Amino acid sequence: MPKRIQHLDRYLSDWPFVPGQVMVREVKGSDKRPLLQLRVDMGIVQMEVVGRPDGEKPEGFDTYYDNLLSQSFADGPAFQLDRERCREIDREFYQYYHRRVCWLTLNRYAEAVRDAEHTLALMDFSTANSPDPQWSLMHEQYRPFVMFHKIQALTLIQLEKSNHRGAVEAIDQGIASMQKLFEAHAAEDVSDEDTLLEKLQDMKASIAKHYDVGPSLAEQLAQAIASEQYELAAKLRDRMDGSPKN
Repeated sequence: MPKRIQHLDRYLSDWPFVPGQVMVREVKGSDKRPLLQLRVDMGIVQMEVVGRPDGEKPEGFDTYYDNLLSQSFADGPAFQLDRERCREIDREFYQYYHRRVCWLTLNRYAEAVRDAEHTLALMDFSTANSPDPQWSLMHEQYRPFVMFHKIQALTLIQLEKSNHRGAVEAIDQGIASMQKLFEAHAAEDVSDEDTLLEKLQDMKASIAKHYDVGPSLAEQLAQAIASEQYELAAKLRDRMDGSPKN
């Protein structure tokens, strides 16, 4: 019986690594299931497209986060994140980061939003149950970056639908949520604050200019208040709340 080849020489040479470039491709598994592959320096990372990127099912659940939710409900107040659980959470954060970047590179924005939402939910759970503030901060420092990816993807989904106004409003909502986050952590040093907000503002300006999109409802409201047009401001506020009045 011939010895099974274990080296990756052919695969690596057929797909050379390019420094500074995110290299992603979609392939089929031996059973024809869809897979993602990410070329990294000295190797290839292969990921499942649904559930956990590594394909594992912790205690039968699709993700480790789902497993933790079940355990927390079962244990009640006695539930704790011990060292082993923290280590598994770290793994899941890391895996979802790689797959989110892959989705964005492939312009698969709905999938990028899905994975960003999973990461944010896992972050919420980890912070709420953290045994060590420094451990939770290690993840929380990346919350603005994950939010930024989600906002980008939501915006690009609207552009794909030719909903240019919706794209601008997605950015406005995203900026508001990020500003709220930064204000809540004003005492902390958030190095990405200005950079991420500037990138979103630049993206919004580019879309508005390219597609000739006028001021958003939020901008119209601010202008109405500044010019003391309070009746108009009230109508705009109603429209933003989704409850227009006669």
